Amino acid sequence: MGLFFLFSKRLRGTFSWRIMGSMETLAKLFGGQARVRIMRLFLLNCENNFEIEDVISRSRVMKNNARKEINILSAMNFIKQKVITKEGYRGSKKKVITWSLNPEFQYLQSIRDILIDPTLLLQEDLPQRFKQIGKIKLMIVSGVFIGNSKSRADVLIVGDKLKKNILQQVVKGLEAEIGKELDYVVFDTEEFKYRLNMYDKLVCDIIDLPHEKLIDNGQLSTYISKK
Repeated sequence: MGLFFLFSKRLRGTFSWRIMGSMETLAKLFGGQARVRIMRLFLLNCENNFEIEDVISRSRVMKNNARKEINILSAMNFIKQKVITKEGYRGSKKKVITWSLNPEFQYLQSIRDILIDPTLLLQEDLPQRFKQIGKIKLMIVSGVFIGNSKSRADVLIVGDKLKKNILQQVVKGLEAEIGKELDYVVFDTEEFKYRLNMYDKLVCDIIDLPHEKLIDNGQLSTYISKK
């Protein structure tokens, strides 16, 4: 935890500290991958109250580690604890402990700038992760990956005979690392072309708004440019 505070003190200056590194670098700076995942979860869902089970399932961190990291983050006032009343079995009421992001945390904006930096989310191995779902013709990322909150989707994938079950596993893994549920759309080639020809609003918005192409076999790019 000492390293975290040492790093935080460096953030007090007027300059903006940007880390152009990997997830492993962040993990070392912030005390481990589990802490990075949990911090991102709270940063990207700042209005939510999470129970311990929510933190575990969303971040994919082991129960013991999750409790340890929550205690550390709570002790440094990065998150705050709140007891809420929930409706239980047959209308009964029960009190549960939850945690949420502390908006008054001293270094909140500096930490947010680092952990939610799109250049870190857009990893070099991102295309490689998705390639295991099958032959992708076009893969576009936007939204959280480029820091654009107006994007209609975070990921658009076009390909044929893609393995949807593996796709879901890849997305779940990314969601745990990023700390946010991803909005993604998948089309086969013919459906994508049909939607493009019909000027489908979702497809047009994704293509027209800022985005990054991570996989492109050239065929669909040529087709898109003719529209």
